[in-house]
Amino acid sequence: MKDSRSFPRSQEGFTLLELLIATAILAVLLAALYSTFFLSERAIDGLDESLVTLQECRNAEDVIGREVESLLYGRAKSHSFFKLEDRDIYGKQTSRLSFTAFSPLTYGLSAISYYVEEKDGVLTLYKKIENPYRTDQTAKGVDLLEGVSSFTVEVKQGNAWIKTWDTAETGAPPAEVRITITALIKDRPVSLFETVRPMIGGSL
Repeated sequence: MKDSRSFPRSQEGFTLLELLIATAILAVLLAALYSTFFLSERAIDGLDESLVTLQECRNAEDVIGREVESLLYGRAKSHSFFKLEDRDIYGKQTSRLSFTAFSPLTYGLSAISYYVEEKDGVLTLYKKIENPYRTDQTAKGVDLLEGVSSFTVEVKQGNAWIKTWDTAETGAPPAEVRITITALIKDRPVSLFETVRPMIGGSL
């Protein structure tokens, strides 16, 4: 005998159409979550890269500043000097800074140079340390900071900041030195600068 009992709809399960609709909604939600996660990850990566670039610029300025503070020059010291040259590389402002100072990387007095050169289409800040008493020595510069937009050094003369100086002509080192490093952060130039005063032989 056929069972003629009827069951309520709640016990019949889902229809194929309802499953398809639920699957489509789930797919949309997962796509939105993935897009949000991907954009957040890109933003975090970009922030991390920017912070690293800023930290590298700050570290480079700290190193240069400490060495400039310890620069040594004296008229009676024939191997001591301070020379600042204004240069232009592919329309970008750069400086070449050379001076004698005490560096923690070497023993005794060192001839230190900071300059910018183009490398693989990117401007790179280099550092060179030589022995000021050996003119036959040719040291190779090492990468200090890649991807700079400009490296500018200025010295104070009176009330003005100038971009050239040579103790062979002035007979004295500058009283103040301003170091500026500019790098691209998210396609925008960001400049960090520091002003230092040579301490050895200077007034306290």
